[in-house]
Amino acid sequence: MFPTGARLCAGFPASSESLWRPANGAYNEASLGSPQRQHPDRMADTVLPAETQALVASLLPRARDAVREAAALATPHFRMGGQTSANVWSKAGGSPVTEADVAVDTFLKVRLSEIEPRAAWLSEETTDDPARLDSDLVWIVDPIDGTRAFLSGHPDWSIAVALLAHGEPVIGFVFGPVLGALYEASAGGGASLNGTPIRVSGVTALDGIRVTGPKPLQDRLERGAARHGAPPALTRVDRIPSLALRVARVAEGAIDLGLISKDSRDWDLAAADLILREAGGMICDLDGEAARYNRPEPRHGELISAPRSLCEPALAALRAAG
Repeated sequence: MFPTGARLCAGFPASSESLWRPANGAYNEASLGSPQRQHPDRMADTVLPAETQALVASLLPRARDAVREAAALATPHFRMGGQTSANVWSKAGGSPVTEADVAVDTFLKVRLSEIEPRAAWLSEETTDDPARLDSDLVWIVDPIDGTRAFLSGHPDWSIAVALLAHGEPVIGFVFGPVLGALYEASAGGGASLNGTPIRVSGVTALDGIRVTGPKPLQDRLERGAARHGAPPALTRVDRIPSLALRVARVAEGAIDLGLISKDSRDWDLAAADLILREAGGMICDLDGEAARYNRPEPRHGELISAPRSLCEPALAALRAAG
């Protein structure tokens, strides 16, 4: 277990209470209470006030049920190895969307708003409402992460749901229905896959790691590492279409390093980020700063997802490559 206050990458919050205190220093009704001892099975150093713990505990099972129900709306349209039966059209910019995306998004917006009506909403398929910026609680949802995989019959697509409290994820689900894989985490409660606790691999050096992500970033990593000696022996894993699943697989230790190109959005990352944090890793930018959520523009630059023990070697190699 990492010692309290450890910062293996710059920008990862060492203070437990500061994560949940609003800028004005006052707690609202959802976050009153004293910091609590961390869960013995978890790897992050976040500790929630008692009232936030109670809120998370009450919402977690109902949100889990909602995610499973939402998946039942999408799976009838999925055809393993073949084209979806769902109607498909293009959004502005050319990315595809299906009737399954819209059905899941609509269902989750209604159901999650019933579960926690005080929370604002941000999702890939809903027009952004700037009122979320003034809300202490925000649901962040990607109804189908990996729509192109869903379209083409590839099983690596997922439903991603997170709840933010004061800008930080406190509940996270990444569900791959075809795979039967439900990753989940709560802040202070650890991370699991289908109910079994998960951990990052804990590797500390680049040589021999399993890496996935865009090929240009993998090439930069290898080139930068080679400037300090022999090129590392990397095992390049096929790119995982769902970004949320890519990060979740780092959390379970199946992947050591997940590279993320620029322009990912909050809904791609927030749920998986919490799962990774709770499993002993983090998402950070190339300056080592932890990902931040619920900003006016919910867009991110280049990122890595890794065990904390691997962050500095990976970042040093990427920086060295220029």
